[in-house]
Amino acid sequence: MIVAPLLSRTLLASAALALSAAAVPALAQDAPAPAAPASADSNADLAARLNGDSVTVGIGGAYLPDYEGSNEYRLAPGPVAIGSIKGFNFSVVGNRASVDLIPNRPGQTIDLQLGPIGVLNFNRSAVSTIDDVRVRALGKRSTAIELGGYVGIGKTGIVTSPYDKLSLSLSYRQGVSGAHRSYTWQPTVTYLTPLSRKAAAGLIATAQYSGQGFADAYFSISPSQSIASGLPSFNARKGWRNYSVGGFVTYSLTGDLLKGFKIVAGGTYSRELGDFSYSPIVRIAGTPNQWLGAVGIAYTF
Repeated sequence: MIVAPLLSRTLLASAALALSAAAVPALAQDAPAPAAPASADSNADLAARLNGDSVTVGIGGAYLPDYEGSNEYRLAPGPVAIGSIKGFNFSVVGNRASVDLIPNRPGQTIDLQLGPIGVLNFNRSAVSTIDDVRVRALGKRSTAIELGGYVGIGKTGIVTSPYDKLSLSLSYRQGVSGAHRSYTWQPTVTYLTPLSRKAAAGLIATAQYSGQGFADAYFSISPSQSIASGLPSFNARKGWRNYSVGGFVTYSLTGDLLKGFKIVAGGTYSRELGDFSYSPIVRIAGTPNQWLGAVGIAYTF
């Protein structure tokens, strides 16, 4: 599965990464060794399933900050749809979507990744979801549409078995409408491993570098906003915005990781950096330390 463009700023993204383990080829590591001609048929059937099309759809609930930098949390639902059709991988995770335009071939261990990515940035777009009256007084932001692309590479068969996978990627997104018309660069490292036919786990680490327009839209405070909110004026500068580390697990309730219902769960820790961490909406009204958690149910067919 393509996991690189799934950013960990929401835990639904991490949950989707757990779901994507369902398509890591070779969840048969716990299968008993074949001993008769019938086993050959079994292996052929398994190989056909591993190399065939697969789609996972699900719904989850995330416990996440009211806004980026908040110390207040809320529950939010989110959909997930990830899959591979004729070797082309795709993902729709909450507010973001991506497609890998380089098709995967049966039996390959090196996965080259290249494709578009799109994000709807809802940060502070609804003041009703923000508990802090000072941040509400700063006013809402329009939903930002961010479009861009990513490149990456994945290697299957790294540490635990011939079937685990390590992926590295770099994405670029540009705001084309809404709250900002700035950019974000994001390097991401993910690791996925099947634990059995029914369980898989993974780790993710990522960071974000955002431009001046992004910093102004979400972290700067103008003199007039300072008067309205009581927070001091602040001019945020571009730079490294945050880093995140997290983990996720999935367990099949019916069938195995290649088909049936499964439960997924994950968690991440994020830390705001540089001027983004010193903005009054973070240091005074919120906190640089951000925690997210999610759980959901999904079906693979």
